[in-house]
Amino acid sequence: MTRTALVVRGGWDGHRPVEATELFLPFLRGSGFDVAVEDDPQVYADAERMSRVDLIVQSVTMSTASPEAIRGLRDAVAAGAGLAGWHGGIADSFRASSDYLQLIGGQFATHPSKHPDEVRGDQSDNYLDYTVEITGLGRAHEITAGIDDFALHTEQYWVLHDSLVDVLATTTHPVQPYHPWHRPIVSPAVWTRDWGRGRVFVATPGHSPEVLQDANVRTIVERGMLWAAR
Repeated sequence: MTRTALVVRGGWDGHRPVEATELFLPFLRGSGFDVAVEDDPQVYADAERMSRVDLIVQSVTMSTASPEAIRGLRDAVAAGAGLAGWHGGIADSFRASSDYLQLIGGQFATHPSKHPDEVRGDQSDNYLDYTVEITGLGRAHEITAGIDDFALHTEQYWVLHDSLVDVLATTTHPVQPYHPWHRPIVSPAVWTRDWGRGRVFVATPGHSPEVLQDANVRTIVERGMLWAAR
């Protein structure tokens, strides 16, 4: 039976939401999904339509969503729809909505920058070399099984999160003399969350289409979407 995937994209254009989501549309169709694309989260308020969605793939950084849209998204996931996304498109969406934050379970706080002497005033100021480390849970989970720790050169997300997330991979922010924290900070980099009858999947790598085409990142995102889907 064909399942339905709804791709919702927009928000801050720096994450190139159209180009990024286009990378995964052939995979979704090849995996048996009938794919629809929307550029406004207000679609979440359409209860009848959302009741027929098996997977929601969201790439909407910052932006806003109405209370009706947030409630519709929460209701759809609780009823069994999957919600999946990467980077700011899911972990830094709708900052003004505490109800959205509770659904996702983790929120972008910052991405530490380079040494002040290396700062140039563009996005690359926040591109660091860091490692994504698979947790013990992640080594046995179908999303990350068989994937070893891997290195990236991109934004390293510092995420505020709760204990309801199941963390499949982490990343550690080191202590630097030019930053104000005093011990290393471990943040989730890939996590899942059960919500009602639905599932949530989040991967924090994915700042650009180039990062999403990293073999490890792309594999995790593709597996995560399939895992989350109803």
